[in-house]
Amino acid sequence: MPEIISSPARTGARINPTPAPTPQPAHKSIFSTIGQDAPAGLVVFLVALPLCLGISLASGAPLLAGLITGIVGGVLVSWLSGSNLSVSGPAAGLTVIVLTAISTLGSFPAFLAATVVAGAIQVIMGLVKAGVIGMYFPASVIRGMLAAIGLILILKQIPHFLGADSDYFADMDFLQYDGLNTFSAIGYALKGLSPGSVLIGVVSLALLLLWDSGFIKRFAWASKVPAALIVVVVSIGLNQVLRAVAPDMQVRPEHLVNLPVISSLGNLFGQLKFPDWSAFANPAVYGVALTIAIVASLETLLSVEAVDKLDPHKRRTPPTASLIAQGIGNMVSGLIGGLPMTAVIVRSSANIGAGGQTKMSAFIHGLLLLASLLFLASVLNMIPLSALAAVLLMVGYKLTKPVLYHTQWKLGYAQFIPFIVTIIAVLFTDLLKGVGLGMAVGFFFILKANAEQAYFISRDVPGREPGTFYLRLSEHVSFLNKASIVSALDRLPANSRVILDGTKSADIDHDVLEAIETYKQVAAERNIDLELRGIREVAVAGH
Repeated sequence: MPEIISSPARTGARINPTPAPTPQPAHKSIFSTIGQDAPAGLVVFLVALPLCLGISLASGAPLLAGLITGIVGGVLVSWLSGSNLSVSGPAAGLTVIVLTAISTLGSFPAFLAATVVAGAIQVIMGLVKAGVIGMYFPASVIRGMLAAIGLILILKQIPHFLGADSDYFADMDFLQYDGLNTFSAIGYALKGLSPGSVLIGVVSLALLLLWDSGFIKRFAWASKVPAALIVVVVSIGLNQVLRAVAPDMQVRPEHLVNLPVISSLGNLFGQLKFPDWSAFANPAVYGVALTIAIVASLETLLSVEAVDKLDPHKRRTPPTASLIAQGIGNMVSGLIGGLPMTAVIVRSSANIGAGGQTKMSAFIHGLLLLASLLFLASVLNMIPLSALAAVLLMVGYKLTKPVLYHTQWKLGYAQFIPFIVTIIAVLFTDLLKGVGLGMAVGFFFILKANAEQAYFISRDVPGREPGTFYLRLSEHVSFLNKASIVSALDRLPANSRVILDGTKSADIDHDVLEAIETYKQVAAERNIDLELRGIREVAVAGH
């Protein structure tokens, strides 16, 4: 049995960690899972409603724009996309871009023209198969992104849970527009909390925990009633009770949902904004459009990849179809006064958590957003934001459960470090910067692993002279492998016999060949009997 001196560990996440697609069950009618999709669509609607409004406010756009985007994402993009569970709508990650672009272009209608162009660019990206880049994100980075989003949801919802922040979801970044940051905003909220909001938030959170407990799950009827619906109904009722018996504790108007009241479909069309067609002659429009297209496409591909990992059925989403669907959605959204959209992980994870099975749940959420504009504004405007914050606290917890950190730790440092770096970077910067840094760290470990897999070294191989060190190079040896090979050779003891075998190598990089030539001199000085097999000689510069 050979004694293994050095057999470098194969550490590091692969560039393409995604398993092969799981065979799918036979095709079923879209209505066969309506019993699960309808409640899930309702939950997503309840989560999406305040997000659409808050992102509009943060973007400096008309309040209606975010809702239009959510409606287009649900009613149209859900059917065009190849994803069964992802939900599209306005994204918090685009707020700064939108806010800056509106200022740069001079008006919201001019920005709508840029949104239309951005959609067209995304369609072209889909047609040329650019969506394949989504397959090259390491699994550790995707999991880190999900965990970071969960933490952000928890931290950002605390002020709303306490009834001390009126810009509901406007500040997703660590540094907020109001001069506070994620942590200082919580301290500020503790000084100005609203007793009524806190009471409703606590009751809502208790109901969500109870609904998720084994006690409630024993009842079959409970699985058919979304916990978020119970929370909304109870929170409205509790606030009305406070209004009657303790007016000083009722939730203040700025901490209730504030949906624009539209009396009819005709009235809705009358409030729509349309692109400024003259803006297409402005070169700045195309610069803004390209920025939106790239950022929105990356966020979509990241979200879709994450959703596929959360999908209980492990279905694969074609990235090409996703890009084309998002492009068409952005063109339509821009044409009727909406914001740019992406596939969004918050709403998508809420969809999965609520039991959504097919595209129907996202479609239903879009219909409910439309119906809310037309018929339910007066009722929805009674919902306390602290109750919706409780819903998002639960969504955030499920994305960043402690067991996830433990699992990543057990996978080894090459998986854990990119995971934790992604989380920290997303928390203190934003989604794209955080994922970019996580990717850089992940690729470092990938390159390190590849560099270490360039050779196999053993001692006392049967059939060879005792005391001989045998180092066999791998099939492909690149310049990335130079450091590990040189290090392995330097560790070999003096006065020994060494066989360096390159007969199985299809190609050996010139840098490595130069390093081997240099080692010949070192070997002679250390009285090492060096034998080269299948390794050609090269001239070394300066010799």
